[in-house]
Amino acid sequence: MSVRVFVSRDAAAVSLGADELAAAVREHPAAQRLDVRVVRTGSRGMVWREPLLEVEVGGERIGYGPVTAAQLPALLAAGALSGADHPLKLGPVESLPWMKRQERLTFARVGRIDPVDLQAYVAAGGYEGLKRALGMSGAQIVQEVTDSGLRGRGGAAFPTGIKWKTVLEQSADQKYVVCNADEGDSGTFSDRMLMEGDPFSLIEGMTIAGVAVGATQGYIYLRVEYPHAAVALREAIASAKANGWLGRDIQGSGRNFDLEVRLGAGAYICGEETSLLESLEGKRAEVRFRPPLPAIKGLFGKPTIINNVISLGTLPVILQRGAAFYRDFGMGRSRGTLPIQLAGNVRHGGLVEKAFGITLNELLYDFGGGSASGRPIRTVQVGGPLGAYIPESQFDTQLDYEAFTAIGALVGHGGIVVFDDTVDMARMARYALEFCAVESCGKCTPCRIGSTRGVELLDRIRSTGGAPGDLALLEDLCDTMQHGSLCGLGGMTPFPVMSALKHFSADFSGRR
Repeated sequence: MSVRVFVSRDAAAVSLGADELAAAVREHPAAQRLDVRVVRTGSRGMVWREPLLEVEVGGERIGYGPVTAAQLPALLAAGALSGADHPLKLGPVESLPWMKRQERLTFARVGRIDPVDLQAYVAAGGYEGLKRALGMSGAQIVQEVTDSGLRGRGGAAFPTGIKWKTVLEQSADQKYVVCNADEGDSGTFSDRMLMEGDPFSLIEGMTIAGVAVGATQGYIYLRVEYPHAAVALREAIASAKANGWLGRDIQGSGRNFDLEVRLGAGAYICGEETSLLESLEGKRAEVRFRPPLPAIKGLFGKPTIINNVISLGTLPVILQRGAAFYRDFGMGRSRGTLPIQLAGNVRHGGLVEKAFGITLNELLYDFGGGSASGRPIRTVQVGGPLGAYIPESQFDTQLDYEAFTAIGALVGHGGIVVFDDTVDMARMARYALEFCAVESCGKCTPCRIGSTRGVELLDRIRSTGGAPGDLALLEDLCDTMQHGSLCGLGGMTPFPVMSALKHFSADFSGRR
């Protein structure tokens, strides 16, 4: 009798004991007797259930979790390898309400297959998008992406097809595709999860992008803090090259595209695309003046596509299923799905992929299960450390780029950090300014000096109540940073500060 058991190799699962659990399964006498094969996968996204153990029984994957290595002997003795009942049993994982309510397009394979097994990727529909793209002209591919409504998932939400069209129209001897994998926003981990759990989807997406605009070289700019992702990507890239999916004459098409992983050194500013390019060229990471845009003069002065991991990792499904299929998800100008990350003070932290249009209330309570502390949720910060703080009165806002703009917030990278009613919002506003001061590249005065003066001003307000006019001075400083900074770091730092002042003014006056 042969049994397949699935355990995640995702960094979050590993940090909770997944490696030890997988080793314990392999070494257990019952597993050896039954010829158990342990398959390491990506994470299903149910981080509160990790380490998750899945057993394939009758074509279904039965989940148990969270399971520690110490609990495994009793679990196997109870008959878990045949799907027996146990207090840790969750049932068929695909049928769990938390999973069934999602629309998994970008993350369709994550948690289901061995992420570095090329045959498993192809069997699960991988490379069907690239096969179709190889039979199309560059203009046809760009039009397909434009028609899908895909917008940049890195935060700016710029229409992907328009960016690509600009690169396509440039005449140059060399063009590049650069993946911004410098995921540094607090509460975000979807890029990491996709790279660790389905690296071939990113590789395929970048290859499609190269074929579309005539680029022959790509770079994944990966933050050094993601060693598990680096291992998975390099192994997958080597496999793709060995099997004709990367390199010269891809699958006999006459198209060429190669790919490398480059590690960044941990600077938050490198999430800004022009700073990333400077770093990739071996220079100090500083923001470039624009124009020219990177699509015209980017890496090494050549036309360059720069997209983030989720944008590029979504391309395979768009090319495989067609623009109309993807566009049918979502609302308004926000089409498709978004991998949403729930973090902070939340009971069920993890990753949820849903079509645009879901409300914050649904995410926080239907998926997140409320706060981990059991106290009322007072606010959430969406979009990383530069995102606005959204009060409970606005939790009925639908996840939509324009709807969030209307309330002075941003969707950003889809990270949601939850705070209960014990949070000190004046302290959180100070943190935003301190973060900007530490992470600023120093090139422009509003960001470099404004953030430092803002910290000093908030320290005075918090310790003494401040002098008359200090809050007005803080608002004026935020206005200068927002409209005078060279890039989004200084320009968006006022978002959390001003939203905290607007919705939680009592925290700044000592009346709370």
